[in-house]
Amino acid sequence: MTETPDPAAAAGAEDAQFSRALNELLAEFFAAERERVSQISQDAPQLVDSIQRLTSGGKRLRARLSYWGWRAAGGETLAPAIVRAAASLELFQSAALIHDDILDRSDTRRGQPSVHRDFERVHTQQGWRDDAAHFGISAAVLTGDMSLSFAEQLFAQASTLLPRDYERAGRAIFDTMRTEVMVGQYLDVHAEVAPTPEDPEEQLTRAMAVLRYKSAKYSVEHPVRIGAALAGADEEFLAHCSAFALPVGEAFQLRDDVLGVFGNPETTGKPAGDDIREGKRTALVALCAKGGSAEDIEWLDSTLGRSDLTEDEIQRARTLMETSGALGHTEGLIGELVTTADHQLATLPTNEVARAGLRALADAAVRRSR
Repeated sequence: MTETPDPAAAAGAEDAQFSRALNELLAEFFAAERERVSQISQDAPQLVDSIQRLTSGGKRLRARLSYWGWRAAGGETLAPAIVRAAASLELFQSAALIHDDILDRSDTRRGQPSVHRDFERVHTQQGWRDDAAHFGISAAVLTGDMSLSFAEQLFAQASTLLPRDYERAGRAIFDTMRTEVMVGQYLDVHAEVAPTPEDPEEQLTRAMAVLRYKSAKYSVEHPVRIGAALAGADEEFLAHCSAFALPVGEAFQLRDDVLGVFGNPETTGKPAGDDIREGKRTALVALCAKGGSAEDIEWLDSTLGRSDLTEDEIQRARTLMETSGALGHTEGLIGELVTTADHQLATLPTNEVARAGLRALADAAVRRSR
């Protein structure tokens, strides 16, 4: 009697194969680019090295989601085109992180100095002239721009391996994703400085817009859709992908917001309460306005964005988020989104191995612990 293969085990093995192929491609790509820029100047490879270090530190969520979107739509196993397209998403992600850390004045990323702080450190150690912090930011902006250029380069290479109609469909989503992320980033920094709406519902609406366009769509929905489109998926299939992937993306970012306040620094790679110091107007903060007293909300509003907050003040903010019901409400929203995503994935018209691959990544995205 022949045993029926376990879809989850098969997906796990294939996901590991894809990750190895992705790592090999990125290593080759960075080696070639390092050689290219070293011919311009021996000072230039540091830009490439910074991108490579940052790219090597993540879980490759977006790249893996794009691969399983590709497989769900019938794409060939480990096809070179999707490996290159997935690699481009990793480089786009690195660019976004570099620029995000500058905008947020973040000192760390994944437990290591953020790129602008690392360049600042080099300036200080070398004893160079002028302002070290300004050099760090300038070099990091250029490094982020280089990573954006690399992302475009790899996506264009992937496109040459595909039928023209498939490439155009994937390119349209890729272009939309890039624009939406920039708008989402702007909405995020705008919310930190603009007057806070008095209506709690308007606060939540604004916070959810930032969440959706800065993170949810580009972290989950667009990668799945890009992979599926490059494999030739039609509009109906792409719509079904969105019905599954967007709730996962929103739950992913809501979980990230919770971890940004309540997370363990050893797990998150960020100082405890960093989102409060950065003044993030997240859904978690907006929901405080629904259940907190006027005095508490006024205090929280005056506290957000202060870099000199004490541990006692951070703890007071955490307590307010719990007693106001904001934390519980957020956890409830995450649960509802996960339920919706589970249902949509169960009805996605695909094979069981691809479904298992998408399910594993969705679980990893939203079921992270503190």
